[in-house]
Amino acid sequence: MLKKTGVIFLITIIFMTLWKPSLSTQAAGAFHTGDVDEFVTNYMEKNGLPGASIVIVKDGKLVYEKGYGHDSEGKPVTEKSLMRIGSVSKSFTAFAVLQLVDEGDIQLDDPVVKYLPEVKMDDFRWGKVTIRQLLSHTSGIPNPIIVSPASDLEAGVERLNSWKLQSDPGGKHYYSNANYWILARLVEKVSGIEFSQYLKQNVFSPLEMNSSLTTETSVDSVKGLPKGYVTAYGIAIPWKELEAMNMGAGSVISSATDMGKWLAMHTNDGRNKREEPLLSKKLLEESYSPQPGSKKYGLGWSLSSPNVKPSRISHSGAVSTYQTQQDIIPSSGYAVAVLLNSFTPTFEHAYEISSGIIQLTEEQEPELKTPVPIIIDLSLGFVTFIYLALGIRGMLRSNKWTEKRRQHPAWRFYLRLIPQVVPVLGIGWLFFIVPTLKNNSSTTIDAIGLYPAAMILLLTILIIGLILTLLRVLYRMKRNRMIKSA
Repeated sequence: MLKKTGVIFLITIIFMTLWKPSLSTQAAGAFHTGDVDEFVTNYMEKNGLPGASIVIVKDGKLVYEKGYGHDSEGKPVTEKSLMRIGSVSKSFTAFAVLQLVDEGDIQLDDPVVKYLPEVKMDDFRWGKVTIRQLLSHTSGIPNPIIVSPASDLEAGVERLNSWKLQSDPGGKHYYSNANYWILARLVEKVSGIEFSQYLKQNVFSPLEMNSSLTTETSVDSVKGLPKGYVTAYGIAIPWKELEAMNMGAGSVISSATDMGKWLAMHTNDGRNKREEPLLSKKLLEESYSPQPGSKKYGLGWSLSSPNVKPSRISHSGAVSTYQTQQDIIPSSGYAVAVLLNSFTPTFEHAYEISSGIIQLTEEQEPELKTPVPIIIDLSLGFVTFIYLALGIRGMLRSNKWTEKRRQHPAWRFYLRLIPQVVPVLGIGWLFFIVPTLKNNSSTTIDAIGLYPAAMILLLTILIIGLILTLLRVLYRMKRNRMIKSA
């Protein structure tokens, strides 16, 4: 009866999730901003997203910018709302490096140790790594999930001293944030000023990106930047950002308005609105081009696969509570940026929203797809509910379970507890040991925020397994005492 009710419950929820009004955008005709509003609003509602801001430019000119929804402080999201843009920051870091190339201060194919001899790695191949290879993620530098904490860029780069390359330089594309830590440090060393100040003077100010800034760590206080969200079961939950030293790799905070100015420059041959060149057209085009060992990544930009139409020059970005997508469409001159104040672990919503807007600029009707992340989360929730129900049933029957095995020798009895003990140990290690590895600053709460629906299931398994094990052991001990006292 319990299983039958659960199945009906799950089917009902999925049906309610899928049943949303369809988009009424015209399939043909001119591109209308009202269609963008309708698409973005419907997409957010269908996927349970709290807030978004978007900007569209074409051939260096602003076409449309708008904010939707709300932030974690209850304020409306506007095109000027600050958001973390995550790894979209890498295109800014690459741009800064290319400016130094443009000035003749560095050369793309020079070894990075020529300019940063103090940066070392426990690998003889490190001396051959070039600036181009760092920019295109072909250096061979790994991207470990857990690294020791650092409070500034210099300390962040020093963490590489004990690392080894995972491939020969220039051989393969391995995406690594460490490439861009080093590049940000390179900008500092060559320019003689802090990386954040360099971006302000040479990128943000010339483009009048007056709200944009960069931080050294993801928990640095920023005025006007509220908490972001994580999503679970179609619900957005305010959450604190996971702490990390992300200078150069994911440290920029911006707005849709400012991102529009950035993309306008990229669709205007590297010139700002006053027609002042910030980067030569030659180097700008090089940044959009496949690199040796990296067919789908240029210099700070991702390149779309041949089957993606129209082709894009892009970069996505995500931190633990925000997500961003920027796309340039060379064939039409359009460029789009989408900034979300939430993070969904199983899906890139910013990419999908940007894709829908691009379809509208192509005079096509965007499809509102099935909200797969919500279905995945609800399925995990259903499993969690069933496991909890069965766990409670097991607790209530613990005495009976133990009594049924009263004749078992101790070794056999405790062997039967292994199915409960193994998950307890494994999940306990994930929640309470992993966050302490390499003295990193993450916590159990951070772990839950990375994927709430899955982590709630694991916590349920942990708690049920622990209680079941304890109850069965206690009943066994109680029975043994009764036998001895008799």
